Amino acid sequence: MKRRDVVILGSTGSIGTQALDIVRAHPERFRVVGLTAGGSNPALFEAQVAEFAPQFSGLGEEASIAAAARGCDVVLNAVTGAVGLRPTLAALEAGNVLALANKESLIIGGPLVRDLARPGQIVPVDSEHSAIAQSLRAGTRAEVRRLVLTASGGPFRGSSRAELERVTPDQALTHPNFAMGKVITTNSATLVNKGLEVIEAHLLFDVPYDRIDVVVHPQQLIHSMVEFVDGAVVAQLGLPTMLVPISLGMGWPDRVPDAETPIDWTKAADWRFEPLDDDVFPAVSLARAAGERGSTAPAVYNAANEECVEAFHDGRLAFPEIVDTISRVLGAHGVPSKENLTVDDVLAADSWAREAAHRMIRGDLTAS
Repeated sequence: MKRRDVVILGSTGSIGTQALDIVRAHPERFRVVGLTAGGSNPALFEAQVAEFAPQFSGLGEEASIAAAARGCDVVLNAVTGAVGLRPTLAALEAGNVLALANKESLIIGGPLVRDLARPGQIVPVDSEHSAIAQSLRAGTRAEVRRLVLTASGGPFRGSSRAELERVTPDQALTHPNFAMGKVITTNSATLVNKGLEVIEAHLLFDVPYDRIDVVVHPQQLIHSMVEFVDGAVVAQLGLPTMLVPISLGMGWPDRVPDAETPIDWTKAADWRFEPLDDDVFPAVSLARAAGERGSTAPAVYNAANEECVEAFHDGRLAFPEIVDTISRVLGAHGVPSKENLTVDDVLAADSWAREAAHRMIRGDLTAS
């Protein structure tokens, strides 16, 4: 099997460091030819560059754009946030396979990204979307009835709205299954992350929003499912880690041997499935509405959330007010009527949403 040349964007984050662990374990399958990071951990980045000796390395957005455009077999975009959009577009324009962990670039760039991508060029790395991609191998697209995304429910599953009012930042950063960064862990607690994943599933698999469901599965051993027209449901199972989605993203469509330890079927276990409480956790329904509006509404949803998460951790916003404020910003956003969006349109909406969120957090009644 030919060894694949891999560019890793966001190499010092959780996804990036795990990707490098996979490369270490399988040097016969992968070679790192590019590394970039945002710059928050320069010492780790220097150590990575020294160890893997890539042909290209650098810190910052421009470095990630340049690395993504280089000729290689696969670009793993593990950058966090909207700053991943331009690198995603650069990778697609260069014709590279894109292993996409940076969901924000697809969500905010929607039609821009889909118009550039050739069939099969984007390989999802989110565990839920990787699970769907794997499950879709069981049938044709015409045979798909619905997609079912699983959610852990976060640390506050079963809580009331009144109980959420008392949530502290430390409590919000205690995920039941995963160790992740501040923003994504908080997003998992508010269920914003699952809302973003609904938009992502629609864009990746071209399934209408009314055929994408979310079910709470606290154990997170079933990563997501596909229901087919004959009533069969095909699910992908595995431990609640990211090693299989990352390794499969870099090696697609081939699997990497021993990427993860299988489930131990000799041990008894109970798996639960619960309906999502949309009244207490309205982030998913709000994201679905933003996705159906289309245009720059998903970008506004994402940007407003990022600012609200920062405000919550700074003590300027109560936990339930994160999603409340996102809703208010979306309500104040006038979606452009133009059909052909540009990167500048998306980034302008992103900037507007951040400023609007700031104004509302400060107590201004309007976002203008």
